[in-house]
Amino acid sequence: MSGDALDLALGDIDRLDQVIDRGALAEVCRSFFDLFGISIRVFSASGTLLADVHTEQQVCAYVNTFPAGRRACAETVGAVKSAVPQDGTMNHPCFSGATYRVVPIEYQGRRVGRMVIGPYLPAESRTVPRSLLVVDESIDAEEARRALETMPRVRGETAERIASHLRGILDLILFSSHRAHLTSEMHVASVRESYRDLAEKTAQLQQAFDRLKELDRLKSNFLATVSHELRTPLTSIIGYSEMLSTGIAGDLNEEQIEFVDTIRSKGDHLLALISTMLDMNKLEQGQLSLNRERIDPNALLLEVAQTVAPQAGKKGVRVEVDVEAGLPDLSGDPVRIRQVLFNLADNAVKFTPEAGTVHLRARSAELEGAGDDGLGMVLMAAPRRAIEFAVQDTGIGIAKEEHAKVFDAFYQVDGSSTRAHGGAGLGLSIVKRLVSAHEGVVRVESDVGAGTTFFVTVPGSEGDG
Repeated sequence: MSGDALDLALGDIDRLDQVIDRGALAEVCRSFFDLFGISIRVFSASGTLLADVHTEQQVCAYVNTFPAGRRACAETVGAVKSAVPQDGTMNHPCFSGATYRVVPIEYQGRRVGRMVIGPYLPAESRTVPRSLLVVDESIDAEEARRALETMPRVRGETAERIASHLRGILDLILFSSHRAHLTSEMHVASVRESYRDLAEKTAQLQQAFDRLKELDRLKSNFLATVSHELRTPLTSIIGYSEMLSTGIAGDLNEEQIEFVDTIRSKGDHLLALISTMLDMNKLEQGQLSLNRERIDPNALLLEVAQTVAPQAGKKGVRVEVDVEAGLPDLSGDPVRIRQVLFNLADNAVKFTPEAGTVHLRARSAELEGAGDDGLGMVLMAAPRRAIEFAVQDTGIGIAKEEHAKVFDAFYQVDGSSTRAHGGAGLGLSIVKRLVSAHEGVVRVESDVGAGTTFFVTVPGSEGDG
């Protein structure tokens, strides 16, 4: 625990104005004034006035009409304000015959202020003191007597009881105010400590984030380098296997042909994975450029269906194409749009059991918020005409809690080493990035056991009405 926190815990104070509730103090002083008609002032140890409830006495007003009287009053008031009781309560006399009672305020054994009660006349006083008459030669004794008669008279023991009661109430106010002050200071200290912890954790998170960014950059560079280095020898392997299968190196028996076909098939599969990683790296680095053209949606879907037909035929999966009549062209890179739809169709066939069905559909739609800059302009922007592609399967489906993750790089719903379906988990991540590059959107609807549908919406070709 720090030194400041230790002082707070001990409840140590050295200034009355640090903790006192001035409103409550003024109310108490006002109530005593209303009861006894005696002025009350409360000062901190440093002389700061914290409460002042008084009325000017007639004798004071009379004396202040004379220059010498004003000086004498100022000297008396100054002496009372600076008076420091050494042994309990002290009485400070006034030249008018009145008395000021100065009461020390102590808290937890420490003197933190003082109260000044008065002026008031001692009850036994009956005559005008000579000290008042000699202040100024122009003072009229009878006028001074009449003024003194209006000043409250208090017995010594009564003044002591008033001071004692006032001091007791002030102790309660001071205790309550100190407790509230202590609670506030502890809260501030707690908030300050929490902020310090938060700042340290934020700095640690920033360091971890910077480290992760650097690791991600190194990973991307590594994948790009390895992919390039692997693709060159792999291309040679595929090429030589194709030449062997054509008999360029001599006739092969059936078993040898089967081995060569397996080499070429696995080589093609590995080359596809490497190409996928290269595409992913280009997308992450922002190095993939688009060559936009007008694309016929009907021809595009038919081509994709023909591409996946051999794989679907091996599993007994039907591939159906349904394109809305009169559908306009779309604007995009034909190679990349074909890649998007092929990835989705290939996944659909892969995850659809035997005798299942994969539907490829296209229809007109509207695209809202495309190109929105995050400043709310989408609220005023007119929806753009678009083409919506849907790839639907009757496969195993995806749990709802997995929907937000399926587009993450390297994420697979079944990530176990014994999963039934291969792949690097990059296909859907590439799909999302390519669709975003076309200012489009992609979403998924699926339930476990009820199949999956991916929707891809991309802008239509400009100029179509």
